[in-house]
Amino acid sequence: MSYQGIYKIGLQEVEVPENKNDRYGKSTVVSFEEEGVLKYMYEDSLIKITWIPMTSQFGFSLLNKTNHSIKIIWDEAVYVNEKGLSQKVFHSGVKYVDKNNAQPPTVIVKNATVEDLIVPTDNVYYVSGKYGGWRTKPLLQNSAMTSEELDQITKDYIGKNLQILLPLEIEGEINEYLFTFKIEDFIKK
Repeated sequence: MSYQGIYKIGLQEVEVPENKNDRYGKSTVVSFEEEGVLKYMYEDSLIKITWIPMTSQFGFSLLNKTNHSIKIIWDEAVYVNEKGLSQKVFHSGVKYVDKNNAQPPTVIVKNATVEDLIVPTDNVYYVSGKYGGWRTKPLLQNSAMTSEELDQITKDYIGKNLQILLPLEIEGEINEYLFTFKIEDFIKK
């Protein structure tokens, strides 16, 4: 028998480039529940992004509030794990086999929204054989053979941070948004 559960991962803060009040205006970070799913929203004068932390990826919905197109610069986007290790990411629409290749930017036209996913490339691997195929490891270990082992594993994660650097090109200038998430709790299933 295997024991498992899910982590509660909350958005703690968002760092934007200096002079943020000049360009970004007032910003807010809120959490809310929608259809039984806990989500986190960050908003400033340029963007509104809603994050959904999941077991093996981060889902997001990004609204371009400007009158200009915004580009997500995927080749410069980064996931930082709980140990502080910086990892390359890929997003939906990229074939697993191409996960380490260059990725073209995603363009979000003015006043439009894009929905996407972020997955660390190191967490995706291929298993050969009859029952093989592509697999995705969880962001954080969430299962163990005994309840006690699971308690030990998960307690080491609680209180640590995960980060996502999402570079957005707006009017030819790259704006690095750094989203910091805190591992708040673990719920056994």
